[in-house]
Amino acid sequence: MNTFLGIDYPTLWFLVVGGLFSGYAILDGFDFGAGAWHLFFKREESRRIALNAVGPVWDGNEVWLVIGGGALFAGFPILYASLFSAMYIPFMLFLVFIIFRAVSIEFRGKESMLWWRKLWDVCYSISSGMLALLLGVVLGNVLMGMAVGENFVYQDAGFLEFLNPYALLVGINTLALFMMHGAIFLLLKTEGKLHDKLTRLLRGGMIFFIVTFALLTLYTLIYMPHLSDNFKQNQALFVVPLLAFLSIANIPRLATKRKYLRAFLFSSLTISLLLILVAIELYPTLLISTLDPEYSITVYNAASSEKSLGIMLTIVAIGAPLVVTYTWFVYKTFWGKVKLDETSY
Repeated sequence: MNTFLGIDYPTLWFLVVGGLFSGYAILDGFDFGAGAWHLFFKREESRRIALNAVGPVWDGNEVWLVIGGGALFAGFPILYASLFSAMYIPFMLFLVFIIFRAVSIEFRGKESMLWWRKLWDVCYSISSGMLALLLGVVLGNVLMGMAVGENFVYQDAGFLEFLNPYALLVGINTLALFMMHGAIFLLLKTEGKLHDKLTRLLRGGMIFFIVTFALLTLYTLIYMPHLSDNFKQNQALFVVPLLAFLSIANIPRLATKRKYLRAFLFSSLTISLLLILVAIELYPTLLISTLDPEYSITVYNAASSEKSLGIMLTIVAIGAPLVVTYTWFVYKTFWGKVKLDETSY
């Protein structure tokens, strides 16, 4: 089996896909979180400022989703087929909400009527919240396992099987995390009365996240013992959850001191560490079969050919720096407090 720096190609591609989805969760995560807060702003000016805070970057953030989805399909086609078959309804809902969210951002300012703007405000906020929730629901089902049978074919277990208690709890916790992340981002982009209001909203968002995270951790430890197997086999890995807890604890400490840029960096780090935690809990499995462990999808039985992975890793080595550079340039260009003008939404 071909290796690079001692890591085999399927595992390396697993890390690449994980890195892309981590980038997407950090970048579009604050978009979704900012949108979920939108209806909490009562003044028209406040809503416009909040919308223009994410206006220059929201569509660029979704580039990471497109690349991540393409990398998943190219590197692990069997997983892609089985997962999308199993999660067809939530993924279709995700597509509907992401379209409505984009339309809401673009259409809201096209007419001046109050009912028109309120309509798109509601669509924007609900769509943003539901996108965060659905991402968590899909992740929760992956962690719990699915009814994957022979030849990695999903055995339909019911119309709303994906709405199980654990997946919903992961979804709510994801929404809470993104709302906290989004509130911190908006604090970096606003000033005046809206900034003061966001300071109060952030406190509620942090409490919401910490409570749901504690419940999720307790539920996982009690009812999902298989997720701790890799940690029991290699106790050095416990450094990852320790770092995650320290990162989470640092967010309210920094927010209290109004060091919002550092708080944003730590909320981004928290998202990364939690996804690393998920990767460790699953590896080398990608999708656990609840019918028979023999049918579980792993990085090895789901991967494309060695030659394909090698070619794609070369493309990643060229393309990844370009995407990172583009993202950095956009954020550097639009950094600073939001100022409304005739070109604003």
